[in-house]
Amino acid sequence: MKIHDSAPAVRPRAGEDDLDASVRLLREVHEHDGYPLSWPEHPAAWITPPTHLGAWVAELDGRIVGHVGVAGPREHDGAPGVWSARTGADAAATAMVNRLYVSPSARGHGIGALLLAAAVAATRERGLHPVLDVAAHDTAATALYERLGWHRLDTVVQHWGPHGPVAVHCYAATAPRPA
Repeated sequence: MKIHDSAPAVRPRAGEDDLDASVRLLREVHEHDGYPLSWPEHPAAWITPPTHLGAWVAELDGRIVGHVGVAGPREHDGAPGVWSARTGADAAATAMVNRLYVSPSARGHGIGALLLAAAVAATRERGLHPVLDVAAHDTAATALYERLGWHRLDTVVQHWGPHGPVAVHCYAATAPRPA
């Protein structure tokens, strides 16, 4: 494991330089892990979907090593509808945590957990409940979410273009404790 000179820090993604670095990092993760399953035609647009509410990056030793986004629910998302059916609340009361990825060389420093915490905090500040979808075959991601207390609501099938049907786990963050 590489020794790092500093602790990881999470901050809002800002400007074209951060977006470009996030796309380069996405390419690194795609080549190492196969995430995303298909390389997007427009990767900058993919990490900034139309319902984008915000994004954060993690830095370690002066370079961006992680990314996470939050977006409003879209029609094809599974978790908002499943959460709505379970709670009786409107699916519009959710926000999708998405585009979470960490450089393979920076793993093991809690960066995924830090990014997820930033996304959850920002979602809750908006009065929304954080939910997410994750491919069932992504066991590392599901292990992270479950270790951090996220609850698997259901597994649904989504159609991902040329990949056809893909099993997707729908998760919801644990409800905040009363103050």
